[in-house]
Amino acid sequence: MNILKDFLTLENFITILNDKNEIVLSKELVTRVENSFSFLLDYSKNKVIYGVNTGFGPMAQYRIQEEECIQLQYNLIRSHASGIGTPLSVAQVRAAILARLNTLSLGYSGVNLTVITLMKELLDRHITPLIFAHGSVGASGDLVQLAHLALVLIGEGEVFYKGERRDTKEVFELEGLQPIEIRIREGISLMNGTSVMTGIGILNWQNANRLLDWSIKMSCAINELVSAYDDHYSVELNQAKKHKGQQYIAKAMRDTLVSSKMARKRAEHLYTGENQESIFKDKVQEYYSIRCVPQILGPVYDTIQEVKKVLENEINSANDNPIVDMETKQVYHGGNFHGDYVSLEMDKLKLVMTRLTMLSERQLNYLLNAKINELLPPFVNLGKLGFNFGMQGVQFTATSTTAECQTLSTSMYVHSIPNNNDNQDIVSMGTNAAVLCDKVIENSFEVLSIQMITLAQAIDALNCKDNLSLPTQEWYKEVRNIIPTFAEDVVMYPYLQKVKDYLKQ
Repeated sequence: MNILKDFLTLENFITILNDKNEIVLSKELVTRVENSFSFLLDYSKNKVIYGVNTGFGPMAQYRIQEEECIQLQYNLIRSHASGIGTPLSVAQVRAAILARLNTLSLGYSGVNLTVITLMKELLDRHITPLIFAHGSVGASGDLVQLAHLALVLIGEGEVFYKGERRDTKEVFELEGLQPIEIRIREGISLMNGTSVMTGIGILNWQNANRLLDWSIKMSCAINELVSAYDDHYSVELNQAKKHKGQQYIAKAMRDTLVSSKMARKRAEHLYTGENQESIFKDKVQEYYSIRCVPQILGPVYDTIQEVKKVLENEINSANDNPIVDMETKQVYHGGNFHGDYVSLEMDKLKLVMTRLTMLSERQLNYLLNAKINELLPPFVNLGKLGFNFGMQGVQFTATSTTAECQTLSTSMYVHSIPNNNDNQDIVSMGTNAAVLCDKVIENSFEVLSIQMITLAQAIDALNCKDNLSLPTQEWYKEVRNIIPTFAEDVVMYPYLQKVKDYLKQ
C-alpha cells in the first residue's frame, strides 16, 4: 500500500511509480483538498481572482461573466492541448501525473477532490495520457503538456492503455471512470505547474545515479586491468582536498578494489630504492582518465545530490497561480509556476552526465589503443589481427554518441525567448532542459554499454578474471551471460542493446 500524506521523498516517489499496489490518499490529504476547495468557492464570490473570473495571461484584464466561468476552464484546456512531436514515454507521463497529484494535494490550489482521485485512478490502472515532448516554455509551468493531462481528465484526448493508443472516452467507459468536475479553476490549477519537467527530472536523477554507479565500477575495473597504483584513490590523498564528492568516489573505489589482487601499492614498487634505471619500464603515473577518477566523478556525485534536493523541494511545493493560503485566509498571486529551479538543475545534470560519458569514451580509447596501454592487442581483438576487427567498429558509435552529448549540453536555462504577447517575457525552458537531459542520459548508457563489453573482452585477453575484485567479477559474469567471449567477428548491435538494458535495470 502506498499512502500519500505529507512530504514525498524521491525514493518514495520512485517506489510509488514502480509498485503494483494502489495509491491510498490519506485522510489528512483529503481534508486539506476539501478545505481548500470549500474556502476558495466561498472566498471568490464578488472578488477579482485570476483564473476564476478573469481571462488568462495577457487577457487577464478581461472580466469573465459568472455564467461563462466554467466554460472558460474547458476553453483553456482544449486550446492549449497543442503539443507536437514525439510522445513522452509512459514512465515520464506517469511521473508527471504523480508530481502533479502531489502538489495539488498540498491544499494550496483550491481544486475539488475529483481531480486528485481521478489522477490516482490513472496511475493505479495504468492509463497514460498522450503528452508530447514539444510544447512547454516552462514559465506558466508546463502549460501545453499539462493541458494534455487535463484533456484526458475531462474525458477527451487520447491515452495509452494496455499497449495501445486509444480514445480516452472509450477507455473510461471500459474502466467505469467519470471525468473530473470543473467547479472553479480546475483547468488552470492543473496546467499552471512544473510537474512535467519535475517528473522527467526525477527519472533523470534516478538514471544518473545508476550511471554514476556503473562508471565507478568500470573505472575500478580498468584500474585493475592496468595494475594501477592505489594511492590516487587513497584516504590520505583525497582528504587533502575538501570536496565531499571526490572523497565519496575515492571511498567507493577503495571499497570495490579491496579484494583485488591486481591493484598495486606504490611503496612496494617505487619506494624500495631498487629502481635505478634511467628510463622506467612501468608507468610512474597513469593517464588522467584512470588516475583522476575521484576528481572527475566527484563533481558528478555532488551535482546529483543537489539535483535531488531541488526536485524534492519542487514536488512538495505549490507551483500554480494563484495560491490559496488557508492559514491567512487569502489568495496570493505570483509566479510559483516558473520552472527556473528545475531548468538549471537539468542543465547541470546534463553537463555532468556528458562529462561522465567523456570519461567513459577516454577509458574506452585507452583500452583500444595498444600503443597507449602497451598491454592489450589493438582494439582488444581476440582474433586474427588484420583479418578480424575486435571492438573497432563499436568505437565509432561511442565516439559519435559522445560528441552528440557534448552538443546537447548547450544550456536551455539561458535560452529564454519572450512569448504570450510578452507577458511571459523571461521563461525557463525547463521541460526542454529535462527532455534533453534524458537524451544525454540515454546516450550515456549506450557509451557505457560499449565500454563494458570492451572491458569484458580485455579481461579475457589478459586471462585475469580470478584476480579481479569481487564486484568486478560479479558484473563480468553477468555480462558474459549476455554476450559470450568472441574472437570471430559478430553482429554487435543486438548485444549492445542487451547490455544497455542490463545497465538500466
